[in-house]
Amino acid sequence: MVFLCYTNCSTCKKAKKWLEDHHIEFQPREIKTENPALDELRAWHALSGAPLKRFFNTSGLLYKELKLKDRLPEMREEDQLALLATDGMLVKRPLLIAKDFILIGFNEKQWSEKLVVTQ
Repeated sequence: MVFLCYTNCSTCKKAKKWLEDHHIEFQPREIKTENPALDELRAWHALSGAPLKRFFNTSGLLYKELKLKDRLPEMREEDQLALLATDGMLVKRPLLIAKDFILIGFNEKQWSEKLVVTQ
């Protein structure tokens, strides 16, 4: 599994510790220096089954600076994906990408249900 995170993010640190505490193997990937590509984002969105808005870091400074709260509803999905691909700081984190599922953000209950039960 790929663990997409931002080193300075406290939620990412919590999620990483949780993965380590549960002995779950993962490959870390720094979201700021290894920004998700458009094709990756398309595939992850399809795999997630979640609305595309869930992939946006709505509490991030860049999201606010770009006034995306007002702009996103008017944008086509393809344009939203292209925007996400421009800067990793726009992407919700952490992301945990497995072969057959993706977890967006860290929710301990959700992660436990998906990862601990299925091991």
